[in-house]
Amino acid sequence: MKKNLTVVLALISFFASLAITAQLAAQEHKDHQAEQRRYKFIDLGTLGGPAAFLTEDSTGSGSSSGILNRRGTVVSSADTSMPDPNFPNACFLCPTDAFIVHAFRWDKGVLSDLGALPGVNSSFANWISENGLVAGFSENGLIDPLLGVPEIQGVLWKDDAIINLGTLEGSHQIAAFAVNNKAQVVGAFVNTIPDPFSPFGLQVRAFLWQNGVIQDLGTLGGPESVANFVNERGQVVGTAFTNSTANLVTGVPTQDPFLWDDGTMADLGTLGGTFGIPNLLDDRGRVIGQSNMAGDLNHHPFLWTKSTGMLDLGTLGGDNGQANWMNEAGEIVGKADVPGSKEHHAFIWRNGVMKDLGTLPGDPCSNAVDINSRGQVVGASDTPDCLLGRHAFLWEDSVMTDLNTLLPPSAHLQLTVAFNINDRGEIVGIGVPPGVPAQDQFNLGHVFVLVPCDEKHSDIEGCDYDIVDAAAVQNNTAPLFSVHAAAMQVGLRPSEMKDRNRALLANRNRRR
Repeated sequence: MKKNLTVVLALISFFASLAITAQLAAQEHKDHQAEQRRYKFIDLGTLGGPAAFLTEDSTGSGSSSGILNRRGTVVSSADTSMPDPNFPNACFLCPTDAFIVHAFRWDKGVLSDLGALPGVNSSFANWISENGLVAGFSENGLIDPLLGVPEIQGVLWKDDAIINLGTLEGSHQIAAFAVNNKAQVVGAFVNTIPDPFSPFGLQVRAFLWQNGVIQDLGTLGGPESVANFVNERGQVVGTAFTNSTANLVTGVPTQDPFLWDDGTMADLGTLGGTFGIPNLLDDRGRVIGQSNMAGDLNHHPFLWTKSTGMLDLGTLGGDNGQANWMNEAGEIVGKADVPGSKEHHAFIWRNGVMKDLGTLPGDPCSNAVDINSRGQVVGASDTPDCLLGRHAFLWEDSVMTDLNTLLPPSAHLQLTVAFNINDRGEIVGIGVPPGVPAQDQFNLGHVFVLVPCDEKHSDIEGCDYDIVDAAAVQNNTAPLFSVHAAAMQVGLRPSEMKDRNRALLANRNRRR
């Protein structure tokens, strides 16, 4: 009897502790909801034409790019009202658009046209440094004699002046993808050497521009390379072929991430497969991305450091995953498949553990695209086919909130994907107007900025500083006006790898 009584008391104590834990969790959730504040909504509009375009990273994986800095300055591209004289013959990195597109900068409420190289030419901004340098590319008014499309030149905008980075090795196609505070610029160019694995039929090579000089960074032994990122130490990360022999599954030579440092290109390896791409290089020299596993049938997210090499971050129990961004604390976000299906969920990886961030109600999939130093995560909760973002989200304090529920009544876009968040909590993403059909999202999408109405942004004109009603946030199911394509696609499958690789440099700046 005494033994049975002990068991009963233990059970009572156990269930009581569960009840207390549940109450505390519910209270924490309630407190978070009660403290959630609204955002000031800003539609950046266009430069006179119908559409704006949100730049992703140059790897084509759908990760965010460095288009928002700590100061809250945004760069990207938008249609002007000028007809494109070359339409429909567009440059390889340009959208097929009837209008001239120009790079823009948005800062403190002002949208500025960054212009292009002399003539009636399109331009695109791909990256902004913390001190305001902008890297991208511009048409130059000439037609490439080898490829028959408009030529593009890598450019750097500094103090509102556009600098042509020049050419090398007979190139007619060159694009800048990233820049650091020291005005070191990286990207890729097309030379004149035939290459059957290139989408151009000619070799693609990584470059570094500094102090007015542009140099070919070489490869890992194969014919091609692309430089995607440069940090404040001058280290460069990209991808390169390691040989010239096509693999059976991918149809192209082995492609590994590389780290170029002080004149030496080091192969970062893979997780056993023949294909890998980086999605971020930080100032400590850490690299994240995704890599094929042995057999090239699946891919996993990775973290590479000099001391540990390439670390497999795993998945949420499924086959595939990718790492999209990392903050200074080493917290990594991305998406990973869940068990028994092709559905993927947003994750955060910290201290060696991957946590499932879940999805918004009614959505089977989600993708975490960016994280700031405060641990705030943004991304998208996806449509039933798990291919398209439809509800931009903010995740913090273990709660995922539809950003559409935190907007003022005057907001006129359905926010589909949040791509960037800085340490001030300012968010950049893409949205679509009510009633826009899915097939027109590329022509009628707009870039948005959300400014939190909090203590860091006191006295912001148009801010609603009232606390959001908790029940409204919890129960809201925002209507789906349209969907956001391409960027939130499920990771590369074996059947898609050949096309993806053959489009190594031809990944277009996705139009929104």
